[in-house]
Amino acid sequence: MSLLPGTVGAIVPAAGRGERFRGAMPKSFVPLRGRPLVQYALEAVHHVDEVVAVVVVGPAHALDAMRELVASARLDKVTAVVAGGADRQASVARGLEALPASADLVLVHDAARPCVTPGLVRAVAAAAATAGAATAAVPIEETIKRGEDGWVTSTLDRAQLYRIQTPQAFHRTVLERAHREAARSGFHGTDDAVLVERLGHPVRLVAGEAGNLKVTVPEDLAVAEALLGRGDGQAQPVRVGLGFDAHRFAGGRRLVLGGVEIPWPRGLEGWSDADVVVHAVMDALLGAAGLGDIGQHFPPGDPAYAGADSLHLLGRVRDLLAARGWRAAHVDVVIMAEAPRLAPYVPAMQASLAGVLRLDGAAVNLKATTLEGMGALGREEGIAAQAVATLAPLPAARRSE
Repeated sequence: MSLLPGTVGAIVPAAGRGERFRGAMPKSFVPLRGRPLVQYALEAVHHVDEVVAVVVVGPAHALDAMRELVASARLDKVTAVVAGGADRQASVARGLEALPASADLVLVHDAARPCVTPGLVRAVAAAAATAGAATAAVPIEETIKRGEDGWVTSTLDRAQLYRIQTPQAFHRTVLERAHREAARSGFHGTDDAVLVERLGHPVRLVAGEAGNLKVTVPEDLAVAEALLGRGDGQAQPVRVGLGFDAHRFAGGRRLVLGGVEIPWPRGLEGWSDADVVVHAVMDALLGAAGLGDIGQHFPPGDPAYAGADSLHLLGRVRDLLAARGWRAAHVDVVIMAEAPRLAPYVPAMQASLAGVLRLDGAAVNLKATTLEGMGALGREEGIAAQAVATLAPLPAARRSE
């Protein structure tokens, strides 16, 4: 049963370009503990029973990706994903227009604050329900001085100073009037509470959370990662994937396995270099990350991959995993071949795979076996490989490299 006298709709602004983050992806999609940054804010809001509708305001060029994220995370309270405006204020205004008319309380929480708790979301909404406007805030603990030309001019009374956070919440009519007045006068504020203050409407301060960090620069990701993992009693998440590939022998082809060319009269038939070992590893890595298979990323028949070096493609898979916040932690491969004898080449294959995946050699294990003359492989018609790959979250400090 709802604890609030009203229906709450939430707006999550996530359209920021994140210019202080290197890389092409929007800041809201930067990986944090294996998930996009915005997902944490969305889940915190989503888990508050009184919130019945959520509007995500995302980058105009990434709306499809945002919708895919919402669907995969099963955030069924999200009623709309809309494109952001020229600045945060314009983005919130667009989100406000997209909220269902039934939402008479509006909560705004920035995607860049992933560590917010549902308890704080509920507390701010409850305060706004009675006061008309409320914001999370934490007292300033440091001494604050005013300065000019490199000299102290005065010391401020910190007892009256607060650092403002989101979430913020408002009666819908109040927030709509505040945005209309700001647009009419050409005023641009740093948050929605400022717009409401300009109306002369009081804004209630609600005790915020010290851990409600705003991710502004890449270094903040490491702090957020530590805060999210603090006290959860869980080890870092891991993923495991399985890969398999098989190719028949063909004349006039090089035999390449694990990135190593092996002297043999016949190679393997395939569109690329037909390296079954690397292909099995790629499929295992993609499977662990939930990214489909190699056929989706490197379609057979595509001229771009005719005769391709599979190690190069493995490097692209490694980079794709990193963009999603993952790294290979361990790879284990079984090669099934009646001939040639592969044991002498196993160390070179392991070193080759480890080099591309940026792993210690001990984290890549290969072994070769025969089929004792059974089946197509036993009749020396081809070679197959099966791989198991384990992924671990990429450390936050490396995601901004």
